[in-house]
Amino acid sequence: MNPIAEFKGEFAAISAALLWAVSSVVYSYLGQQISPMLLNLSKGVVAIALLLLTLFLRDFLLPALDSTAFIPALSHPFNTLNEFALPLFLLFLSGAIGISFGDTVFFAALNQLGARRTLLIQTLAPPLTALLAILFLREQLTLIAWGGMIITIIGVAWTIAERVSETDTPSAPLLPGVSLGLLAALAQAVGAVLSRAALAQTAINPLWSTLIRLLAGVSLLFLWILWKQGRRVLSGLGSKRLVAIVLVTSFFSTYLGIWLQQISLKFSPAGIAQTLSATSPVFVLPIAIALGEFVSIRAILGAVLSLFGIALLFLWR
Repeated sequence: MNPIAEFKGEFAAISAALLWAVSSVVYSYLGQQISPMLLNLSKGVVAIALLLLTLFLRDFLLPALDSTAFIPALSHPFNTLNEFALPLFLLFLSGAIGISFGDTVFFAALNQLGARRTLLIQTLAPPLTALLAILFLREQLTLIAWGGMIITIIGVAWTIAERVSETDTPSAPLLPGVSLGLLAALAQAVGAVLSRAALAQTAINPLWSTLIRLLAGVSLLFLWILWKQGRRVLSGLGSKRLVAIVLVTSFFSTYLGIWLQQISLKFSPAGIAQTLSATSPVFVLPIAIALGEFVSIRAILGAVLSLFGIALLFLWR
């Protein structure tokens, strides 16, 4: 069997992580020019437009939902919903929790804790995803898969802890920031599990699931921004150069990145998909070296450890 077809979900997750690693370098620049909320909203709107164009060109104007049964643990609470409405509801909820709420509290945690501590807390998202998938989706992972997840997460955490200096951590009380970081990790995990629930036992295309999640997240984010800041928030995109950078980066990070993430959640267990998608800090290392940044031996060893864990995740089947 073709290994790419057999491990379609795993390769999609790795590809998403690679795209997010490259995009993170650009976003570090954009974050100094545009407010995080406006950046999040802008890239979401661009991705939605690209997804609608793709669906039109591929003649996927309506999502295909020809499943015969949903995951048993989730079917009873929603037994009044028909087969068409249930996956759409789960995906909308996934976008609202994972994108709108999750990104908002993630940005708030960044302001409270700084990049290093916030990213370290985010390494809790993959094991939380795996546990929620066991509880609600009845997914079971092998010992090799658990070992690969743990090793990968340790390697990513080690890499993050080494690469980002303590000096960028604000001197603020830890408890509020840690609480926000934990909420962000939990929201990410819940969003992934809801997507997996909608995708795993239906024929819905990942393109459609990506669009529905983004529509939910962006619409709620837009309403929140209008309520809090009004129209003046849109003034941050006055430069044509910034608009061009946002357009290009949104194509790769949001349009392709979230599409690949949804493919990974459709074809591989939620915990494994989330773990592989969280390996972006490892892929940032060669980019940092290419840009002339100093990367320590310890950070490289953390990346190597992560790669060993990733290799194990391709042996779980």
